[in-house]
Amino acid sequence: MSILLQIEKLDKYYGNKHNITKALNHVSFQVEKGEFLGIMGSSGSGKTTLLNCLATICRATAGHIYLEGRDITALKNQELADFRKENLGFVFQDFNLLDHFTLEENIGLALTLRGTPKEQVRKLVKQAARQLGIEGELEKMPAQVSGGQKQRCACARAIINHPKILLADEPTGALDSHAAQMLLESFTSLNEELGATILMVTHDVFSASYCSRILFLKDGRIFNEIRRGEKSRKAFFQEILDVVTLMGGDVSNAK
Repeated sequence: MSILLQIEKLDKYYGNKHNITKALNHVSFQVEKGEFLGIMGSSGSGKTTLLNCLATICRATAGHIYLEGRDITALKNQELADFRKENLGFVFQDFNLLDHFTLEENIGLALTLRGTPKEQVRKLVKQAARQLGIEGELEKMPAQVSGGQKQRCACARAIINHPKILLADEPTGALDSHAAQMLLESFTSLNEELGATILMVTHDVFSASYCSRILFLKDGRIFNEIRRGEKSRKAFFQEILDVVTLMGGDVSNAK
């Protein structure tokens, strides 16, 4: 596997000289192309700050982030906007769908704004929706579908451009157990069948057990790392739970 993402000695400070919080402390790791990586940690561990730095939503105080060898910490504002559009896909906890647009319009919005021909947009939307199991819901409004279908719509929107990496921030947080499982199985299919690289921040052990590797953050540092390898998901779930217990983290162990 080739290295897609490389993080080197990443630091992030908040506040001023009289009251400084160090959210990230010399964090370094690599993400392989086609990997499904989970980031776990209790509240205040730095996991959301790390995701925001990778998403270029906030700038690191020190250190470097390389995507395919390109140092994204050196990019200027307009370059960052272009970089996001061309390379990153986002899935958030609260869906971020436009209520007055159909699911089809929501999924294809970025392509439409970019001036992509209508027939091409429609073709790509149907392809993404099929991959997420919502092809039959495309004409519906967000208010007419379930939370799980909304989140799969958000995921279809995120992958329609074939981003180099999909960043998911607590994607199952607003879902019931059945919808969460369906979304996670969709992530697994995207990862295994399409080779999508996924980085998911979660506090939920059940969600994390779908990943191929977990990084645990504590006080802004990497505390531990485990890989699933050939283990069953059930065995990996227990291993994750053991590490979480060791950390004393405030995570949940079931949906």
